[in-house]
Amino acid sequence: MREFTVPSQCAGLRLDQALARLMPEHSRSRIKSWIDAGRVTLGGIVPDAKRKLWGGERVVVAPLPDPQAAAFAPQAIPLAIVYEDDALLVVDKPAGLVVHPGSGNWDGTLANALLHHAPQLAQVARAGIVHRLDKDTSGLLVVAKTETVQTDLVRQLQARSVHREYLALAQGDVARGGTIDAPIARHPVKRTSMAVAASGKPAITHYEIRERFGICTLLACKLETGRTHQIRVHLAALGHPLVGDPAYGRRSGIAFNRQALHAWRLGLIHPVTRRPLHWESPLPADFAALLQALRHRTANEGS
Repeated sequence: MREFTVPSQCAGLRLDQALARLMPEHSRSRIKSWIDAGRVTLGGIVPDAKRKLWGGERVVVAPLPDPQAAAFAPQAIPLAIVYEDDALLVVDKPAGLVVHPGSGNWDGTLANALLHHAPQLAQVARAGIVHRLDKDTSGLLVVAKTETVQTDLVRQLQARSVHREYLALAQGDVARGGTIDAPIARHPVKRTSMAVAASGKPAITHYEIRERFGICTLLACKLETGRTHQIRVHLAALGHPLVGDPAYGRRSGIAFNRQALHAWRLGLIHPVTRRPLHWESPLPADFAALLQALRHRTANEGS
């Protein structure tokens, strides 16, 4: 709760303008949202943001809670833990779960779930998260329990010694396996998307054919680098975007409500024991059902 007596210097200003001067640590849009929500009173009444001031009025502001303040609050969200010891844990993330708090998703994330499961992660940057998966990508990711382990795993990623393999269902009939070596940068127009661009950071994806369905192809993709949306962007640039991809795909005759991408294999060197570790994650039910339907369709077409 904040209380002000409007100074004479603010006479003639609108309420939102005056509060922007009196509370410079907050943006004009945030202050207006408080006024619109009835969280500001002027002389005991709820005013309009455009109300002109005379000076000397009493203003009371009851700010709405800042969603970012609770971004890293522990929350009891179920976790599928594949492996855990004192140094790290490996999680099998379901599709639909955001990994890290951010704009529009300040809670209900994997980070919130991790902090509930292992409270000591509050002492580690990003709740120990070392690498991310997109919200609608399922599969394996590793979490460090200490800063030392996190540093080691980040260095392994930089040295490209962390092995990550994905199953990806690409639109169309992909001719053959290969390697996509194309730098990726922020899209020049769509700022929430990425794109292949000469000015981007190096990005390398290896892919091989696992199964053909005519209208689409199941690929195994290995990441040599880890750029944002890398597989999605690279396959779209190849002319074979992921089935169901809302950002980089195109309409097809296949109904799937997310990008068909699953991080199914993960391998790394344990930061403490230095032993190589490997994990696999089975396809989630929706992805497995889609492949089964495609196999049935392909068999019927061939009979």
